[in-house]
Amino acid sequence: MVINLAQNKNLKLFKIISEVASRNGQTVYAVGGFVRDLIMKRKVPTDIDFVTESSGIELAESIAKEIDPKTKVAIFKTYGTAMFRYKDLELEFVGARKESYSEDSRKPSVEIGTIEDDQKRRDFTINAMAISLNKENFGELIDPFDGLQDLNKKILRTPLEPHQTYSDDPLRMMRAIRFATTLDFKIEENSLKAIKDEAERMKIVSMERIMVEFNKIMLSDRPSKGLKLLEETSLLKYILPELTALKGIEDIDGQTHKDNFYHTLAVVDNISESTDKLWLRWSALLHDIGKAPTKKFVEGIGWTFHGHEFLGSKMTKSIFKRLKLPLGQEQKYVEKLVRMHARPIALITDDASDSALRRLLFDSGEDLEDLFTLCKSDITTKNYSKQTKFKQNFEYVAKKIKEVEEKDQVRNFQPPISGEEIMELFGLNPGREIGILKEKVKEAILEGEIQNDKIEAKEFVINEAEKLGLTLIK
Repeated sequence: MVINLAQNKNLKLFKIISEVASRNGQTVYAVGGFVRDLIMKRKVPTDIDFVTESSGIELAESIAKEIDPKTKVAIFKTYGTAMFRYKDLELEFVGARKESYSEDSRKPSVEIGTIEDDQKRRDFTINAMAISLNKENFGELIDPFDGLQDLNKKILRTPLEPHQTYSDDPLRMMRAIRFATTLDFKIEENSLKAIKDEAERMKIVSMERIMVEFNKIMLSDRPSKGLKLLEETSLLKYILPELTALKGIEDIDGQTHKDNFYHTLAVVDNISESTDKLWLRWSALLHDIGKAPTKKFVEGIGWTFHGHEFLGSKMTKSIFKRLKLPLGQEQKYVEKLVRMHARPIALITDDASDSALRRLLFDSGEDLEDLFTLCKSDITTKNYSKQTKFKQNFEYVAKKIKEVEEKDQVRNFQPPISGEEIMELFGLNPGREIGILKEKVKEAILEGEIQNDKIEAKEFVINEAEKLGLTLIK
C-alpha cells in the first residue's frame, strides 16, 4: 500500500529528506505517531520521527545543512539521535536498532539493527508502521504486524508477545491505557491480561514518567475509561491507592452508601465536559479522597463521612509529593478546592447569612467559578428532576453571592486600611498589634459589622486600638 504524501503539507520536506538520504547512500523512514495519525486523518503531531539503517546523527546533520546551513542540530550521542527544528516542526532522526532488557531496568541494551528490528521494538502495532521515504518506494507503507488492520478495528495490540513487551518496558502498560482512552480503542484480550499479570513491574518506572501518561488520560474527553482500566488491571493501586480505597459498597442493617470510586469517576467525566484545566480535573479526582478513612456507621443515622473534605485536603499534599506533581500553586489550588467543595451546598437554604456568603467569597477568591464548576460536576444522580433541582439550587447560591459581591466587594479582599496607615495613626513600629487590628477589620467586614470602606475601617480601628491600650496620635 502506498500512502499519498501529497495530502500532507510537509511533502516538500519529505522530498528533501529523500534526496539527501539517497545522496548519502542511506535509507530513511517516517515512523511512529506521525504515521498513525496521518492514516487516521487526525491532527498530525508537530514532532516527526525518522529512522535510518545507519547513522541518524549523520543524516540529520546533512538534511539540516541542505535546508539551511545555519540550522542548529541537537545531538544525543548516548542514544544515537539528533534533532532540529524546521518551521513549526521538531524533526528527530535515529539509527534503527535492536533492544534487549534486564529484569530490573526499563533502559535497554542497544545494538544496530534494520528497519524490521526497529519496528519489532515498538510498543503497539499501530505505532510500528513506517512510511518509506526512499526513492525506489517513496510513500510505501511498511506494516509487518498488521497495524493498519488494528487501526481499522480500533484495537491495541503489541507487535511481539505482550508479556515480554510489558515486562521489558512497563511504561508501555500506561501507554496502552492512555491510547485506549485518547483514541477510544479496545486493548486486545491477551494484551489486557498481560498488563494485569505484569502490573507489579510498574514499580521500576519513575513516577515522573507515569504522571506524563496519567495526565494525558486526565486530559482526555472521557478520563473514566482510562481510570477504570487502571483499576481493572491493578495499576491504579501502585499509583493512587487512596482512590482504589473508595471502591465498594457496605451494607449494615439494610443501609448502604454509594460507591465513591465510581461516583468520583462520574464527577471527573462531568467536569471534563466543562473544562480543559488539568488541575481542576485533578480537584474532581481527589474531591472525595478523604471519604475512605472517615467512613463511619452511626446507629439511627447511617453512613457518615464527617470531615472528609478537610482530611482530603491534607492528603492532597502528600499525594502530590509522592506522585512528583508540582508542589507550588497547582497543589495549593487542588488542596483548596478539595477543602471547600462542600461549602456551597450548605448555603443553599434561604436563611444562609450574608456573612457566610462573604466568607465563601473571601476564602475562594479568584477560584470561585472553578469551585462552582466542581460543585455542579459533583451532581451525579441519574434522576432528572433531582439533577435539575440541585443545579437550580447552585444557580440560586451563585445569584446570592453575586449580589453580596456587588454590595460588599470582598472577593480578592484588600483591607481598606493598611498596616502602614495603622502604624502612622498610633506611632507604632511593626509588631503583633498591627496584625491583630488588621484581622479585626477583616472579621468586622466579613461579619457585616462595618462596610468595606476606608472611613468606617479607620473609625473601627481607633475604637479597637483603645481596647488594646493604644493611644491615637493627635
